Amino acid sequence: MPLEWLVGCGGSLDRLRDLIGGAIQSVRDCDVTALGTVAFLLAMFVWYCYQVGREQPRPFVMVSSLMQGADASGLQGGYTHCLSPECVRCAHSSGLNQKLYHNLQEYAKRYSWSGMGRIHKGIREQGRYLNSRASIQKPEVFFLPDLPTTPYFPRDAQKHDVEVLEHNFQTIACEFEALYKAFSNCSLPQGWKANSTPSGEWLTFYLVNQGTCVPRNCRKCPRTFRLLGSLRTCIGNNIFGNACISVLSPGTVIAEHYGPTNIRIRCHLGLKTPSNCELVVGGEPQCWAEGRCLLFDDSFLHTAFHGGPPEEGPRAVFMVDLWHPNVAAAERQALDFIFAPGR
Repeated sequence: MPLEWLVGCGGSLDRLRDLIGGAIQSVRDCDVTALGTVAFLLAMFVWYCYQVGREQPRPFVMVSSLMQGADASGLQGGYTHCLSPECVRCAHSSGLNQKLYHNLQEYAKRYSWSGMGRIHKGIREQGRYLNSRASIQKPEVFFLPDLPTTPYFPRDAQKHDVEVLEHNFQTIACEFEALYKAFSNCSLPQGWKANSTPSGEWLTFYLVNQGTCVPRNCRKCPRTFRLLGSLRTCIGNNIFGNACISVLSPGTVIAEHYGPTNIRIRCHLGLKTPSNCELVVGGEPQCWAEGRCLLFDDSFLHTAFHGGPPEEGPRAVFMVDLWHPNVAAAERQALDFIFAPGR
């Protein structure tokens, strides 16, 4: 047996030697200019890989992993403040368009231009889209063209996520009730944000604010926060993504306003829905219902009010931003990159 193994091994070595010799002879027979060209192209490829690898792209992670390391990202009082003068939500006109186009070019260099036609068109003609849109729909930051337009969406538009939220209604409602008990001392508890309204009081408790997790708040609603990770279309990696509890006290009216973009649909899960409370989007009124989701496009002119009696208490909903169903997967990844928090 050992002798047979040695003979077989010797035959393999002979064949390997013949292959190496043949390869060396092939190189000798090649044209020197062709070899130089191949070597140059190989060197350029190695240099390109090095340049791309020097700056690692922002990882595209699920919202459930945003909690780590977010304490030092400009969070005060339980919600985020814009600390950058170059924030795309605060920029205007040509300056914003140039910034967005630069981000798109950077994304395409690292990945691909494939599937970017609609985003490229939107950025190139953003000024015209925003200035010439009918007043009923006018997103303040970014308009993606050729998306189906409607003030309200059917529940089937994001069926999986709607079913997950409604199935966990009691879990979310219980954590809200525990939070709301902190208002017994008549002061604004830590983590809540008071929003400007013509009348009444509108409070929000953010778990994710403009794509950034609020760790202190998430620790107060751990089961609701973990639930976000099971949603397939939750926007958690760009500035258009939010998840919060929104509370309107009796007598509150929210002024008419537009959302920042049409790439998302906003989902409201009713937690407490007193009588005479309405959401009006694009001139169409709808009422919330406890344990049911209401989907709408907040880039339409919209408002909300609570006209119920004080004894019925506040109107409360769990709000989460989901991707518009007609934004393709490649577009979602690119938009996460272009509108990443802090970019």
